[in-house]
Amino acid sequence: MIRIIIAEDQRLLRGAMASLLGLEDDIEVVGEAGDGEEALRMIEKLQPDICLMDIEMPKLSGLDAAEKLKAAGSACRVVILTTFARPGYFERGVKADIRGYLLKDEPVEKLAEAIRRVMQGHREVSPELVFGSMREENPLTPREQEILRLAAEGSSASEIAEKLHLSYGTVRNYISETLGKLAVKSRIEAVKLAEEKGWI
Repeated sequence: MIRIIIAEDQRLLRGAMASLLGLEDDIEVVGEAGDGEEALRMIEKLQPDICLMDIEMPKLSGLDAAEKLKAAGSACRVVILTTFARPGYFERGVKADIRGYLLKDEPVEKLAEAIRRVMQGHREVSPELVFGSMREENPLTPREQEILRLAAEGSSASEIAEKLHLSYGTVRNYISETLGKLAVKSRIEAVKLAEEKGWI
């Protein structure tokens, strides 16, 4: 019997998933958690084979929880369920040694099959999530990246100019060019977007 915990903050979805997976002959849902911290406590107490983990949860995200489990050397295999195909998420998941990265709206038969394959030592990833998480081409030049990294550290345009031995006007032009390429209105937005996409 494959013992699983479902960690999902939406109670209705969690309940539906537990009911449907519970109908499978070889799968037993031994616990349900509403946030990442509760999931970790439950995993420690119940020692399940697999934890189905939502990414977006209160207190600790699914990825935070997976990283903590890896650091603790837990034997529980983590399967992330998500609606998000973001580059940073997939990469963090791989580093945290997750065994599955699946879409939330997969049919339950497909989810059950993925659980079985994970138990056999395979990794299961929804193709849509892989393609969605591939890095987009970085539109920024090395110099623009360098200036944006300094801006991310809190340096002002005049401080950046001094550090890079450029004129204040040149730095302003680079920043303006960067905002245009990223289609954002401020340096803060530019830094956030570039960090999310792994461009700086």
